[in-house]
Amino acid sequence: MMMNYTAPPDPQAYYEQVWKVARQIPHGKVATYGQIALLLPPPADISAEDYKAFAPRWVGNAMAACPPDVPWQRVINSQGKISERPGAGRQRQLLEEEGVVFLKDKVDLQKYGWGGPNVPPPPRQQTLF
Repeated sequence: MMMNYTAPPDPQAYYEQVWKVARQIPHGKVATYGQIALLLPPPADISAEDYKAFAPRWVGNAMAACPPDVPWQRVINSQGKISERPGAGRQRQLLEEEGVVFLKDKVDLQKYGWGGPNVPPPPRQQTLF
């Protein structure tokens, strides 16, 4: 039976884990709420099914409450879009300043998506003249 978790059992501890992951997203890359959630272990006594259902929202709540050193702008929704809320325009502006290109209101997750921690960036293309 699926429970209705509006917040993780220990929100502060969970948020700290989220922020640790978000700090690893490189300049010019993005991650999704769900992607970050999958990088974290489910809290004790929460089924994998419940965690999968509620964790992306918990990540969003963590990002809304993050300290200034967390690159909050690099976390977007699974459609490659910025979620509608106050600050959405500023988020897009910050991402564009990092070189992230939007096609209409969407980021190409194949191009700008972060591979996760411990995944080396692809080699830079060398231009030959």
